[in-house]
Amino acid sequence: MRTLRHLPTGLALVLALSACAQSGDGASRPLPDPQGSWAVESLTTGGRTLHGPAAARVEFTADEARGSYGCNGLLAKAVFEGASAVTVTPGVTTTMACEDQEFENAFAKLFKGRLTIDRGPDRLTLKTSDGSTIALTSQPPAPDAPLASTEWQVDALVDGGTVSAVPADAAGKARFTLTTDGAASGSLGCNRFNAKATVDGSSVTFGPLTTTRMACEGPAGELERTLTALFGGGPLTWKIHGQDLTLTAPDGKGLTAKGATAVE
Repeated sequence: MRTLRHLPTGLALVLALSACAQSGDGASRPLPDPQGSWAVESLTTGGRTLHGPAAARVEFTADEARGSYGCNGLLAKAVFEGASAVTVTPGVTTTMACEDQEFENAFAKLFKGRLTIDRGPDRLTLKTSDGSTIALTSQPPAPDAPLASTEWQVDALVDGGTVSAVPADAAGKARFTLTTDGAASGSLGCNRFNAKATVDGSSVTFGPLTTTRMACEGPAGELERTLTALFGGGPLTWKIHGQDLTLTAPDGKGLTAKGATAVE
């Protein structure tokens, strides 16, 4: 440490101690950048606190927020005012009936409009204009699931800008897996299928589907017909974010699916 010359002994001692405190373990930790991946810890609104399920999360980029309300997917436009506020404009989302629907509804209601940001070590608190809060804790970004060797469960159908959840009676029945050697198999919602699958960059093309021949009626049958037409209609663009897959045809029709269990 440099010697402090030409100062009274008492003043020199105070300055030296101050310098040591600033350079030692007592130095304050930098506040986090709001842009990043966050787990939704809890909501406080109307005098009540609702604790978030493990899957509730939000990831902020420079102009977007995406993640999960806990069960349904979350996608929104995000406009930041430095690190002090963000304005959220919700986009499309799935509309599945979920186990913790009360939390889902409350989160969706609060996570829109202008939200002020309070930052603390490893956490953010978003505040609405009426004083309700969303408490977020830092979370490492979830790695993207691989396209192949993941079992994908279809949870919604896409038609342009419209996303419609799979009917409750057919939920969980449509699943498929691609293998690294160019095959696809699974269930279309009723019948099982097998096909070739050719991946070329961000495009995947399914060959002719070979299926079982059960008669399928109701929501499962409707879902099956939609997926059969989609898979047989030519190249599909695929995108994966975390455990979420989107397959989209050139006409804007497609599906979203969640990664279920890894295939050994």
